[in-house]
Amino acid sequence: MTTLDFHKFKSESKKISMITCYDSTFAKIIDQTDIDCILIGDSASMVMHGESTTLPAKMEWMEEHTRSVRNGTGKYIVCDMPFLTTRKGLDYATDCAGRLLVAGANCVKIEGVYGQEDIIRHLVMSGIPVMSHLGLTPQFYQAFGGHKMQGKSEEAAEKIIEEAKKAQELGACSLVLECIPATLAEKITRAVTIPTIGIGAGVNCDGQVLVLQDMLGMSGFKARFVRQYLNGMELIKNALNSYAEDVSSGNFPKGDEIK
Repeated sequence: MTTLDFHKFKSESKKISMITCYDSTFAKIIDQTDIDCILIGDSASMVMHGESTTLPAKMEWMEEHTRSVRNGTGKYIVCDMPFLTTRKGLDYATDCAGRLLVAGANCVKIEGVYGQEDIIRHLVMSGIPVMSHLGLTPQFYQAFGGHKMQGKSEEAAEKIIEEAKKAQELGACSLVLECIPATLAEKITRAVTIPTIGIGAGVNCDGQVLVLQDMLGMSGFKARFVRQYLNGMELIKNALNSYAEDVSSGNFPKGDEIK
């Protein structure tokens, strides 16, 4: 997949599958699957570093996660711009985005559009593809009063629609729509020519994204919009307990496991 394929997928009505990843081990597995593209989300702050929000994510973390994932896959990689990296001026934002591409990303994701128009335009014109993120943008959760569905009122919905159109005008290659009503997501999907990738935004987006550990049942996070495809936590716990039992009983190592 390339940046141009985002438009191609939409024009051919082909759904885009995106999954988060933060390390080379999982990246190697994903590389052997039908998943279209990978998001190195600032959700790494919670999933990999144990923080309660995405805000503590550092540029250094995102660079290292990007480098690790790139070492495990040849798939298209989108990487989040961490909290405030697009709010400290054009030069700083360009430097941060450039560092992520050098680390192995193909595209950067930016939460919100308004107040960042010049930065999005400049990055795109500088050869740095941008994916916009609208709706529930986790870096703004303090302003939203928590992690709540967005765009429920007519006024709020209209603002998101206009913001989506602005993202397209500025050159964004695609849009993530998070936690907005399915009817609004469908309306946005029809209003723009760039593809929409939903998370908690209904089935009529042009694609879907989930956090890998959520859909594998490893995180303990069970939002309504998350479908678990595996009870990973129980499977891993059982494997670890079996190992501990074999060690305790002297059943490991044995036979061909001993040189």
